[in-house]
Amino acid sequence: MSIPPDFEKGLSEMSCKFARAAAFVLAFIGMACCGCGSNSTPTFNEVRAFDKLTEQCNFGPRYTGTQGHRKMIQWLQAELSTSADKTIKHTFKARTAAGLLEFTNIYAVFNPKASRFVLLCAHWDTRPRADEEVVPEKRIKPILGANDGASGVAVLLELARMFKEKQPQVGVVMVFFDGEDYGPSAEDMFIGSKAFARDLKNQLLRLGVKEKPDYGILLDMVGDKDLHIPKEQFSNRNAPEIVEKVWKVAKLAGYGDVFVDKEGYMVSDDHLPIIFAGVKCIDIIDFDYAYWHTLDDTPDKCSAKSLKIVGDVVARVVYEESSK
Repeated sequence: MSIPPDFEKGLSEMSCKFARAAAFVLAFIGMACCGCGSNSTPTFNEVRAFDKLTEQCNFGPRYTGTQGHRKMIQWLQAELSTSADKTIKHTFKARTAAGLLEFTNIYAVFNPKASRFVLLCAHWDTRPRADEEVVPEKRIKPILGANDGASGVAVLLELARMFKEKQPQVGVVMVFFDGEDYGPSAEDMFIGSKAFARDLKNQLLRLGVKEKPDYGILLDMVGDKDLHIPKEQFSNRNAPEIVEKVWKVAKLAGYGDVFVDKEGYMVSDDHLPIIFAGVKCIDIIDFDYAYWHTLDDTPDKCSAKSLKIVGDVVARVVYEESSK
């Protein structure tokens, strides 16, 4: 992702007994409602999500041509195979400044027989060069991408487990993009989302999905310990109703101090090709991250709490959607 240059606590003995009895009845009713309510949502496990973040980083840098890249493809497919109704791999070649290179997107679907779908996506690759390092000699080294790459994927994988535990009324298409951060220039970025957008109908059909998703949510750089997510400008201009839906859910969930009610940067990211393909898509991103595109983008700069906040919000958005 990048920012274009122009550019959230006495009673008598009898009354005590009555109070205890009333409390017992209320507690019983509460447990019953919690256990059988149709609107109940599985719990987002932040520990599990953070473990998924660190697992990715243990592969090392994950850009095309590296061992980490190859391991990540296999790992992602294996992770999704335990939860999704169907998972497919989309391998393709794209011409870059470094020549013709191979990239791989991973797609998954949940509740494929639904009549409506929501798209959730994130990029899984990492930057081949730490071009924001102060010391010039360090700029040619690849980043680990704990926040910029692994965080969005970690949230999606935990959401996948939740969708397996309890199927949402709507269908969910998950897309894991490769080549978002390849670069060095913007011309050689967002490669996976561009490929998906160009062949949107066919790739959805491969998943058994015949209709375009109603809208999309992109997760990028959502693991920062000091998480503040304003409304990204492209999102706010192209899909304001989706932005409002998500930010309203966040506020009701008690996360209004994180999903801040103000506009932030205008960020070029994987949501743009999706928007151009006719699907309203928003970018949930905290771009104020001091370690962006540096060698210090490591797990210790990330937080399980941050992953949970974002995961809770997205899960509530999805589970609140009706089938019609």
